[in-house]
Amino acid sequence: MKRVVAVLVVGFWAANAAAGEGELRLTLKEAIRSAVEKNIDVKAELYNPAISEADIRLNQGIYNPLLSVFTNFQYAVTQSASTFFTDVNRQKTFELNPGVSQLMPTGGTVGLAFNNTYTNTNTRFSPGEYWNSDLTLSLSQPLLKNFGREPTELAILVARNGKEGSVEQFKSKLMDTVARVRTEYNKLYSLREDLEVKRASLELARKILSDTKAQVKAGVLPAMEILNAEFGVASREKDVIDAERGVKDQNDVLRVLLQISTSDELVPVDVPTKEAVATNAGELVRQALDNRPELKAQRIALKTNELQTRVARNRTLPDLALTASAAVTGLDRHYNRDLEKMSTADYPVWGVGFKFEYPLGNDAARNDYIKSRLKADQTRTQIRSLEANVENEVKSAVRGIETNYKQIDVTDRGRAFAEERLRSFIKKNQVGLATTKDVLDVENDLAVAKSNQIKALTGYNDAITQLWRATGEILDRLGVRVTEKDGDALYDQMAHD
Repeated sequence: MKRVVAVLVVGFWAANAAAGEGELRLTLKEAIRSAVEKNIDVKAELYNPAISEADIRLNQGIYNPLLSVFTNFQYAVTQSASTFFTDVNRQKTFELNPGVSQLMPTGGTVGLAFNNTYTNTNTRFSPGEYWNSDLTLSLSQPLLKNFGREPTELAILVARNGKEGSVEQFKSKLMDTVARVRTEYNKLYSLREDLEVKRASLELARKILSDTKAQVKAGVLPAMEILNAEFGVASREKDVIDAERGVKDQNDVLRVLLQISTSDELVPVDVPTKEAVATNAGELVRQALDNRPELKAQRIALKTNELQTRVARNRTLPDLALTASAAVTGLDRHYNRDLEKMSTADYPVWGVGFKFEYPLGNDAARNDYIKSRLKADQTRTQIRSLEANVENEVKSAVRGIETNYKQIDVTDRGRAFAEERLRSFIKKNQVGLATTKDVLDVENDLAVAKSNQIKALTGYNDAITQLWRATGEILDRLGVRVTEKDGDALYDQMAHD
């Protein structure tokens, strides 16, 4: 993203050094780059992949080794149950038990504990003062419910799918933004061209007014024709004022979209294309079904639902766990001798067992499984609906391109006919065979023909934009690349703050 800004700053402002004062010449590529980097909606959407990356790393924390330390001191004075030895038992106990445990991908937990107990007692037939230590390795492993990688890493896998989905959603937002930039850019071009048409129409109306006054003075035309000419000038002055406002409004729309702070007038450099676009509907539909980020996001959601369904099914099984432990122990009045005895492994202790649990009825797990299956089926239905809508969008966009491409030829011919009619009526007016109103009406027809020509060209390019958006290829067509690294960079920036 940062290198995009660098290219934009160097190319974008340098290209405008020779522009007229108060104008900012802007290519379509520069406009797209500015929107990709600066548009607020795009920036806000980029946070979602970064948040998803935080979710992944948060859930990966289940594999962090857990260090524990238990310490306790107890002093007890109790009455003896037997008067044969002593009336009162006194005992001091100190415990220090560090340990570490680790979750395994199979769902089991392995632990290592180093337990140390110091005892000082006045009880008969007891060493009186001694240390008791053991080093214990333990294992607890589910064998049915919660066995395996998927139940263990469910949250991690869901978070990873969530990140993939958020990247696709970001692509969708970026596609919408880029498509809008292209549309609004061409609209500004159209409005500026239309303004020039109306200014030319005004200048011609003023010339007609001047010629009419001369003809009235020469007695060729009646004085009434001057009023017709003046009305034509006034109506065209209004058209110019309205068109100027439209250009200014569109400038503001584009400034907000591109987040450009300058007050200079934006001048589109690139002219909309007239090149024919291939419209193989069947191939374009297949391309859309493969590329549309909305569909990809839904398919990722289905993958998550299916994963959750498999885990929910696993959790309907009985909870049968294997427990095992092995330890070496030591006991002596002196701590160092205690440790030496423990290290010889002459006094081992080991055990193995099973733990079984199963709720009668198992309603909670069974209905969670049913709920997961229903959600997966719902997502499949939503995907089929979205695929049908995507196919319809592509076919509609194809029809739009075909229709607008034909309109370009029609409006080109219409303008040529209108220009020829105007030349003919001007000649007739000069010899008194056509009134000033006739000339102004024909000139207005020419202005309308020119506007229709501009609208047809812009409409064709808007139809191309809609097709590219419908097929999901607009970012590739316009040279915009999106990867997970965009969101990762934002996460890394926040992680190092």
